[in-house]
Amino acid sequence: MIPPAPCHPPPTPPPPHPHLPLGGGVRKEKSAGSISNPKKEVPRTNSLGRLKLGPGGADAIPTMTKSPARHPSSRFHVPHRVELVSLPALSEVPEADRTELFMRKLKQCSVIFDFHDALSDLHGKEVKRQALDELVEYISTTKGTIIEPIYPEVFSMFSTNLFRTIPPQVNPTGDAYDPEEDEPVLELAWPHVRIVYEFFLRFVESPDFNANIAKKYIDHSFILQLLELFDSEDPRERDFLKTTLHRIYGKFLNLRAFIRRSINHIFFQFIYETERHNGVAELLEILGSIINGFALPLKEEHKVFLTKVLIPLHKVKSLSLYHPQLAYCVVQFLEKDPSLTQEVVMGLLRYWPKVNSPKEVMFLNELEEILDVIEPSEFYKVRLPLFRQVARSVSSPHFQVAERALYYWNNEYIVNLINENVQDIMPILFPALYRNSKTHWNRTIHGLVYSALKLLMDMDPNLFDECAQQYKVNRQRYALRWGGAGPGVKRHIDTHPPLDLPIAKGPR
Repeated sequence: MIPPAPCHPPPTPPPPHPHLPLGGGVRKEKSAGSISNPKKEVPRTNSLGRLKLGPGGADAIPTMTKSPARHPSSRFHVPHRVELVSLPALSEVPEADRTELFMRKLKQCSVIFDFHDALSDLHGKEVKRQALDELVEYISTTKGTIIEPIYPEVFSMFSTNLFRTIPPQVNPTGDAYDPEEDEPVLELAWPHVRIVYEFFLRFVESPDFNANIAKKYIDHSFILQLLELFDSEDPRERDFLKTTLHRIYGKFLNLRAFIRRSINHIFFQFIYETERHNGVAELLEILGSIINGFALPLKEEHKVFLTKVLIPLHKVKSLSLYHPQLAYCVVQFLEKDPSLTQEVVMGLLRYWPKVNSPKEVMFLNELEEILDVIEPSEFYKVRLPLFRQVARSVSSPHFQVAERALYYWNNEYIVNLINENVQDIMPILFPALYRNSKTHWNRTIHGLVYSALKLLMDMDPNLFDECAQQYKVNRQRYALRWGGAGPGVKRHIDTHPPLDLPIAKGPR
């Protein structure tokens, strides 16, 4: 038998001050000017006091000149200190004693340390790190180590180290955390947290892992606590969580529907309530893999997820943080079921940004990805509203928007789709292209416009001439509305095109 390792608890510390946080909480240091003095006299609120206090008197709202520093993204509760003593290496004890030693090391690794103080418990932190590294190596290289008695200890160690409070990333008295501008606050306990994730992944991926035994511990409560961690600011942790949840989804068939519903709930809160969540990109990446494995025909539940969750995700202002993963999910659905194309395209057009140019570029990127996989029969259903929007984007004074829309003419498949429906599409595109060739301020746009016009002319020269003649007629009609065709009116017509006038060819 292995002699038990002595644990020497330190002397009982004095009781915490009632106004200080418990161990592992967020520490708030007071500045020199914020120390309260109980003997300090409160100024009277008479007229003289108001003059001394400033123009606002005692009721003046203080001006915040600097936002306070944000705190680490998680809060560990350290109930008491425990001094760890190094145990023998697993390779140094007889094989019969290794299971017992393995479980004792798991208990050691369940001890939590306060990383807010970098110099505290250095020996204990190092003992735990070495024990975690040894457990990872042992479970990866030794067969037959995962037996039923160790399951409760593994899940206890995992839960103790990882399941903790993730506070909202908002400064109480300063500016809100902006994930597009602010640097994330990294997890201070990452030296231990990282190895715990690695150990759990090796545990779940091991050939000796038994899902029937583990389902007693990986239940709905476990999944919900795991999903809460996706709001961590630390991208390293979210990456481990993504892999961990994906492994669980693959091994526990009975939890798949619950995992999808729980992720949907997170997205609903994000779309309609908070508009703040750090893990949307990682959750969408998991769903992209899940969607790829959907059986055909698609269940109604999955179609509802597309229309009620994925499409509304386009309207959130922080779209840039997760748009590549979102576009991948949408395209995966259309490759599975092309009949969903019309609903998806109309949904994108419904949420199309009006004044946010970078966001419009993202929409144009996604629309091209959709057009790359669209069936010609489905394209025919959406050709008119789709290219009306493309024409508006081509007309944008923002050169990046116009440039991105004009790059569609570099896509051979899109050009073929236009060619097959040129009678309907050219009358929609011609006014925007012709006007930009004369009036757009950016020379790069001029070159792209000329290339696009040449492609349209090669598709149907007669229709091109008809569109050119009709465009002139429309300009003349528009000029008559302004009472003449003087130089000032012509300049106005060039910059304010007659988009509302009928086109000779193609239904409106």
